[in-house]
Amino acid sequence: MNALETAGAWLAEGRKVAIATVIETWGSAPQPVGSQLVVDDAGNFEGAVSGGCVEGDVITAAQEAIETGAHKLLSYGVADETAWKVGLACGGKIRILVEAVK
Repeated sequence: MNALETAGAWLAEGRKVAIATVIETWGSAPQPVGSQLVVDDAGNFEGAVSGGCVEGDVITAAQEAIETGAHKLLSYGVADETAWKVGLACGGKIRILVEAVK
């Protein structure tokens, strides 16, 4: 099942859902553009937007998007100030769009 199918199934079950999508990569990136992570309001998730190095932060942002209804644009890379917290070990950069689904 792909991310959109998972999101649809979870919405049908009454869950609140957000989808995170890789919209841009530069250099060595763990997942290609278009990769998606689906998150529900309880923190359950399916899919991947990195090799595991930023998923925790993306899940938190997705839960915030579910609560507020606002989308978020996240950027990660080794030169970023978040590199010491949730950077990409591969040396690349990625941008991820997080949106609540209704």
